[in-house]
Amino acid sequence: MPRTPRPARLALAVTAALALLTGCSTDEPADRRTTADKAPRPPRPGTPFDYQLGGAYAPPDGVRAVARDRSAKPAPGRYNICYVNAFQAQPGKKAAAWWDDRHPGLILRDDDGDPVIDEDWDEPLLDISTAAKRGELLGVVGDWIDGCARSGFDAVEPDNLDSYARSDDRLDPADATAFARLLVRRAHDQGLAVAQKNTAELLGKGIGFDFAVVEECGQYDECEPFSSAYDGRVFDIEYETKGYDAACRRWGEELSIVLRDRDVLPAGEKGHVYRRC
Repeated sequence: MPRTPRPARLALAVTAALALLTGCSTDEPADRRTTADKAPRPPRPGTPFDYQLGGAYAPPDGVRAVARDRSAKPAPGRYNICYVNAFQAQPGKKAAAWWDDRHPGLILRDDDGDPVIDEDWDEPLLDISTAAKRGELLGVVGDWIDGCARSGFDAVEPDNLDSYARSDDRLDPADATAFARLLVRRAHDQGLAVAQKNTAELLGKGIGFDFAVVEECGQYDECEPFSSAYDGRVFDIEYETKGYDAACRRWGEELSIVLRDRDVLPAGEKGHVYRRC
């Protein structure tokens, strides 16, 4: 399954780890939004989009929707999607230690008591295996989602929905579905729409997602099921020209498709790539 590129995830890790170690101080409030003043509003199909996880910058001309890390500010006048690493901890021992200190028992562990790690990104998996642990985790991740609403985002993108696939069978799709439903309910209560991130295997499970953010559905021929499930409300990020060209040929009139560099670098930095169909 396509995943957010390593350099972008590491860039996010620095900011998010600092937030963890300082009690999530990056989530200090702006204007708090609830369903009392705004109901969840999914994006329109085909909305021109930019994926800015590697660092915020002025959106390109014509872009009307932007995804940024939860520590960043929304882009004025755009539809803003807040990235939250919801199913895994950030990389590194400090982040794992933060969880063990503040919320012991919520890191998934193997038979030897060691954290179960997503080896590609060096991220410990969060333990969503029981209703009690999912409830505890909601107290943390839900606060992050509340912070997205306070900052003025329109939607949230909870990442690593597919962490169960890297759990050595200690988690299963039902665990992911149950926790995702809690996150969706929390986000909707705050007036935020919610994106399904990748994980075609969980389409049609009645989780309550409003749209999708997918990586390389053109490269891996996965655009059709997401488009069908969300009536074209799909943002696709391609990292290879071949996949981008394929996606644009077939889906360019229906979905919002962009080509980004794998580091998701800000505009002006060497190696930055941004194109859209």
